[in-house]
Amino acid sequence: MSPRSNGVTALSEGDEGDEGEKGDEGQGVREFAARLGLPGLFDVHTHFMPERVLRKVWAYFDSVGPLTGVEWPITYREEEDRRVALLREFGVLRFTSMIYPHKAGMARWLNDWAAGFAARVPECLHTATLYPEEGVAAYVGEAVGRGAQVCKVHLQVGDFDPCDALLDEAWGILSDARVPVVIHCGSGPAPGTYTGPGPVGRLLARHPRLRLIVAHMGMPEYADFLGLAERYDEVRLDTTMAFTDFGERFAPFPQRETKRLRDLGDRVLLGSDFPNIPYPYVHQLQALERLGLGDDWLRGVCYRNAAALFGPPGGSGGAGGIDGSGAAPGSQGIHRYG
Repeated sequence: MSPRSNGVTALSEGDEGDEGEKGDEGQGVREFAARLGLPGLFDVHTHFMPERVLRKVWAYFDSVGPLTGVEWPITYREEEDRRVALLREFGVLRFTSMIYPHKAGMARWLNDWAAGFAARVPECLHTATLYPEEGVAAYVGEAVGRGAQVCKVHLQVGDFDPCDALLDEAWGILSDARVPVVIHCGSGPAPGTYTGPGPVGRLLARHPRLRLIVAHMGMPEYADFLGLAERYDEVRLDTTMAFTDFGERFAPFPQRETKRLRDLGDRVLLGSDFPNIPYPYVHQLQALERLGLGDDWLRGVCYRNAAALFGPPGGSGGAGGIDGSGAAPGSQGIHRYG
């Protein structure tokens, strides 16, 4: 199945079959931001990885149909330079290199790679990761000292308890440095041993100041993760794949929770899962717009909330590093690679 013929309705944009049409899509994304009066977008959930790792991730998605019953074509199966160029064409001013290990011995070298990527791609937040293993506090401390601005944790892929005693010091380092952690902890598209709100709730009870960004809105346990955000001021959620036609097929967002989503609008951040999405990038934006929560809500979600947390593009403020303050305002996948 072609990445452009996946059967997912993308509202008005139509199929994206060649480079010219990708350019047209870029114009549509930029016009979305311009209509809201935004300088561009701030996407906290995009994936850049070492090439051999990403190829294995893509191989997983190529086989995900037999594993989950859902076809998952990669819309932006491009070389790294082209993927960076596409985000720039879309007007994405800041993005991330979401990396994550599935076994011991991977996290440190992934952190080294991500530090180099951020150094050569200035729009990318310096991203780090962790795994419950000996030495985790040391390399997390090193990453923070080198200026890491965000950490990615994937409980589904890593198959570990976030309350593992090996991680306690590392969580404390991240909490003290106020470095946000994008954590895949929901049970979609298939549950893991440690997914769901229970393990994360226990983690927050230990580290209530930890800045967690719940990936994918916590799908499918949306209500439970909204509840954690209501209870803990530093909990946020990213929109990755939520509300899209694709996401709604297997994890529909309950309409009864829309008011809570609106009320927590200052703690919802744009995430896309680019490039590993089975539909055009613009569809995530249109899916947010059709929620009908208003332009102010969209402005916060698509740019302002993340800019307040991490600092605006080109600025020196925001989270990351020992001195990052980042004061807050008033994949999808279960793959293992290698």
